[in-house]
Parts: sequence; C-alpha cells; structure tokens
Amino acid sequence: MAMAAFRREGRRFAPLITPQPITAVRSSLISEEQAPLGVRSISTQIVRNRMKSVKNIQKITKAMKMVAASKLRAIQVRAENSRGLWQPFTALLGDTPSVDVKKNVIVTISSDKGLCGGINSTSVKNSKALQKLTSGPDKETKYVVVGEKSKAQLMRDTKDIEISITELQKNALNYTQVSVLAVDILKNVEYDALRIVFNKFHSVVQFLPTTATVLSPEIVEREAESGGKLGALDSYEIEGGETKAEVLQNLAEYQFSCVLFNAVLENACSEQGARMSAMDSSSRNAGEMLDRLTLTYNRTRQASITTELIEIISGASALEG
Repeated sequence: MAMAAFRREGRRFAPLITPQPITAVRSSLISEEQAPLGVRSISTQIVRNRMKSVKNIQKITKAMKMVAASKLRAIQVRAENSRGLWQPFTALLGDTPSVDVKKNVIVTISSDKGLCGGINSTSVKNSKALQKLTSGPDKETKYVVVGEKSKAQLMRDTKDIEISITELQKNALNYTQVSVLAVDILKNVEYDALRIVFNKFHSVVQFLPTTATVLSPEIVEREAESGGKLGALDSYEIEGGETKAEVLQNLAEYQFSCVLFNAVLENACSEQGARMSAMDSSSRNAGEMLDRLTLTYNRTRQASITTELIEIISGASALEG
C-alpha cells in the first residue's frame, strides 16, 4: 500500500519535475526571455537558421574562390612576361638596396580589396621596417602608396604619405597606364632612391615579399665614381649628342615604369592566389561548422522527441493509475 501511494504521489508531481530536462537542453540555445513559449520549436529553429546562414556563406566563399582562380589565370601570364622588362635594367644599372642616401621614397604596393589573407599586412610591415632602416638624423623618408588597404594601415602610423593611388586595378592593367603614373610620381617627389615594396608571385599558396631599388641619376653617377657595385653601364660607350646625365635620366624613368608595372602585376597575382587560399580555408571551415550544427540539431531534436515520449508515457501511466 505504501509503495502504491508513493507511485501515485510521484505521478502527481511528475509534471512539475519533467520540464527540467527541457530547460537544460534549451538553455544553451536560446535566452531566458524566450523560454516560456514554444521552447522546443524555438531551439530547433535557431539551429536551422544558423545552418542556413552557414550554407549561404559556404556558397559565397566557393564562388569567390572560382572568381579568384579565373582572374589569376588571366594575370599570371602577363606578370611572367613583364619580368623581362626590368631584368635588363638590373644587369645594366644593378640593384643596390643597401645604398646609403638621404632622400628615400618607399612605394608600397597593395590591393584595394580585402579577404586575401595577410598579403597587405606583409607589404605594410616590410615598408615600416624599411623606413626604420633608412631613417636617420639627416635623412628623409616618404611614402607613395598604391592600394586602399596599405593606405588605411599606414595613415594610422605616419603622416609622410606624399601620393596615394587607389582603384588602379579596377580596369585591366597595361603598361601605358602604369607609365603615366610613374611619370607623375617622379614629377611630384624628390628622391635619391625609390624602393618599391611588393609581393612577388611564386605559386598559389606562396608569395615572396620583395623590394626593388631604383636610384636617381645623380646617385648612379656617384656610385660609379666611388667604385660602388653597379651593373655593366660603364662597359658601354654613349654615342650621339646626349650626355651621360641625360641618358641616365631617361634610363631611370624607364626603369621605374618597368619595375612599377611588374610590381603591380606580381602583387595582383599574389592577391588572387592568397584570396583563393583564404576562400578555400573558409569553405572548409564552413563545412566543419555545418557538420557540428547538424549534430547539434539532431541531438536537440532527439532530446525533444524523447522528452515528449516521456511525458506521454507518464500521462498514460497516470490515467491508468
């Protein structure tokens, strides 16, 4: 008799006890303000909405990866062909990054858009490190920024930005467009050495931070007279009415335009390769998150079904009793 009475009392208090497991399942999915009404439907609905948003993000990242791959194929051939423009200048005038001059101009190449890993941060870090190496009591260092991302980062730390160029890659790049920009830069800045900082394309998953140096004609003559490490310029004889200074001036302008053209193309290739890698990682992370959300959804749904079955069985037992 006592056990029968205990079971009857337990059935009477069962409705007060059974909601507790539901609250435990619900607490990790919804807030307390949403708890009183529609607990089971809200918890599963939140997980379903999250799964839907993750699927949409995964579709976007996969599409962005395909777009980056198509752009990379279009730019890569042009970048590889442009390497033949500045290599003869390296053989003729040399590339001396360690030359000591008073007026340095750092040309930082970056992209206008993000979502491409740390490629832009790498260019900015190298530019800042180069600025520290070339600074001194009697020295002056200025920046010429190509790209919106490097501009935004450098403006937080320095006010020595002479020229800022954005949206350069909005249209297809050609040598004429870049050469006009190179002439404008040379007209508006005073320099002894131009140091172009960019990311050289090596493969889809690898880019090499690179610095190319273009010296002014005066510094080239000074280094040649002092026995500095230059190229094979002195082995050539200058014919015609032009002097050596005029020839060096023309060579410096042409060298800078060729190096800048190659740097922009190399950085564009590196940008698309880095974006491909970033979007591939994002797609895989979205897939892993979707798997975890699917497992959470199934567990939550199974818990709600199990709780409902327990309530039905408890109610049926109470009616039978």
